[in-house]
Amino acid sequence: MSRVVLITGASRGIGAAAARMFAAGGDAVCVNYQHNADTARTVVASIEASGGKAIAVQADVSQADDVEQLFSAVDEQLGALDVLINNAGISSPRARVEDLKLADLRAILDINVIGVVLCAQAAIRRMSTRHGGKGGAIVNLSSGSAYIGNPGDGVHYALSKGAVNSFTIGASQELVAQGIRVNAVSPGLTRTDMPGDKLGEMGPKLPLGRPAEPEEVAEAIVWLASEGARHVAGANIRVAGGRP
Repeated sequence: MSRVVLITGASRGIGAAAARMFAAGGDAVCVNYQHNADTARTVVASIEASGGKAIAVQADVSQADDVEQLFSAVDEQLGALDVLINNAGISSPRARVEDLKLADLRAILDINVIGVVLCAQAAIRRMSTRHGGKGGAIVNLSSGSAYIGNPGDGVHYALSKGAVNSFTIGASQELVAQGIRVNAVSPGLTRTDMPGDKLGEMGPKLPLGRPAEPEEVAEAIVWLASEGARHVAGANIRVAGGRP
């Protein structure tokens, strides 16, 4: 049965891979983006070329008005929401703790934490049986950084993903009785533009010997949103090539 899936930050990387994978399974997909309109349209075009249905919608997930407009666009153009993938996130600029600028700290928390909560709230109002919905699934993109801490250049990013983990645990317990399963995926080093030069340096050092491909992370996301995971809530799947 076709579902309606909203993926934030889906113009590239893991989000784009997940969008194509959901669409290949017959789901209608909203490809959210903040700045990269051309790449978002490219993802939509590739889905449509394969016979799928997708739309691209611009929104800054850290802004409440943008989030409401995003979800309203899904309501109007695709129908009732079934799945939210909270994928949008930023990691830079990289800096040691004592060198972090307040504006940069706020920016990363706004997108990576507040954005997750705002989108979850909008999804809950539409999917929760408490609000007359039919239930659904939320998958939050966390990171192995939450466990590792990223000393030296990314403690602020790790902090934001630790918050995502805590939110996933609490929200899953709060919402599962309302028909919404909340889970997370914590990728390790993945072949996207986010790790930069760390791909070549760290990839061969992983137990599996290479970084993940975006599609390999997307497989976990798609499974958590599927009927095959209908008894899974509050889980956090690590996709990291054997790294704890």
